Amino acid sequence: MINVYSEIAPLKKVIIHRPDEGIARISPKKAEELLFDDIVHLPQMREEHDIFRRVLQLIIGKENVLDTQTLIEEGFKASPEIKEELLRKIVDYEELPETAFHDFTTMDDDILTKVLITGFHHENETIYFDPIPNFIFTRDVAVVVKDCVIITKAAKIARHRENLLTRFIFYAHPLFKNLSSNDKIINLNHLDKFPPSKKGEVVSMEGGDVMMLNEDFLLIGCSERTTNYAIEQVKNEVFRRGLIKNVAQINIPSERSFMHIDTLFTLIDKDEVVCYKPIIFDGISSNVKVFKADGTEAVYDSVRSFMQTEINPDMKFIYSGKGESPYQEREQWTDGCNLVALKPGVALTYDRNPVTEQALMEHGYTIIHARNLLEDAANGKIDAKQLTKTIITLPSNELSRARGGSHCMTCPILREN
Repeated sequence: MINVYSEIAPLKKVIIHRPDEGIARISPKKAEELLFDDIVHLPQMREEHDIFRRVLQLIIGKENVLDTQTLIEEGFKASPEIKEELLRKIVDYEELPETAFHDFTTMDDDILTKVLITGFHHENETIYFDPIPNFIFTRDVAVVVKDCVIITKAAKIARHRENLLTRFIFYAHPLFKNLSSNDKIINLNHLDKFPPSKKGEVVSMEGGDVMMLNEDFLLIGCSERTTNYAIEQVKNEVFRRGLIKNVAQINIPSERSFMHIDTLFTLIDKDEVVCYKPIIFDGISSNVKVFKADGTEAVYDSVRSFMQTEINPDMKFIYSGKGESPYQEREQWTDGCNLVALKPGVALTYDRNPVTEQALMEHGYTIIHARNLLEDAANGKIDAKQLTKTIITLPSNELSRARGGSHCMTCPILREN
């Protein structure tokens, strides 16, 4: 079952991806090509991500935190015919010889899954293709809109194998087996349904640019990674299905530092947004166009104006770095605006944005480090499920080098309605 009506409703089930061994194979020369901004130390990155996972498990239950590798392995067992189709597509896309297909079909499912993700076979030291380090950002590959899933289409070819694996999960895994037969998958990779325009414009959209704000509003960023044409196609599809009453197109600068709208703002409560002030509050180099299902449109000069007019007149904006330079630029870069809400008023973020933490405390939030939360919960000092008005900070020395925060690392598939 999938169902997401809101960015902040209590989280019930989520997909994540533990940093894999492919990340340890990225060289400085390859980093830019693979969309990774730095060379990371994998053991520490994994330790930090494991704490992130444990916090999620503590609050929503271990069985509700799903990992991509497990989902792929279970999909292989449940759907061998779709498995073969996936392997054929990967061999074809990566331009591998037929011997590679034979290799893949003779591997155990756990080994095969690691090979498809990391690009190499550890035991026999065979390199088949590049790793896909951005797979840790599961937000980008799929977005649940009410009871449908949008399988996105990445802008960069370095993320194409992520896309193939995501499509496999949602078509092959038993948890999602009814989605396709019930026409609940919007697959932007189907060229017959979502072809390029007559002008050659392509469909390109990543999940960091898509927010299910509430049951009436779907927000989509027009950015470095998501095209205007893709937004038009998705808008038409969700309106055709009667899924959404309004689609808000958030136009932001096409720059690496603002690659998705969730690098600039995220909702953490019904009336509070953490944001980068120049673009979101002041509206510098940005605007919002709202398309309504009845055919009417509205334009706003900033996300602030849009939010306070269309969503909540009492919406408050908490600035990264308190809206002061150079702190706002520094802390936007290190994902100070990129939080994921576990329920209204309780969210996860990185621990390396101290000025933003001060801003949050000034708005009444308690800050607790994830390690302290886990320890206090184990000792019975805290009931994590009863937390209110709390920001949980995650260790992030290595995770933050990958240029994506807690919002990026989560693909919510079920929230309380």
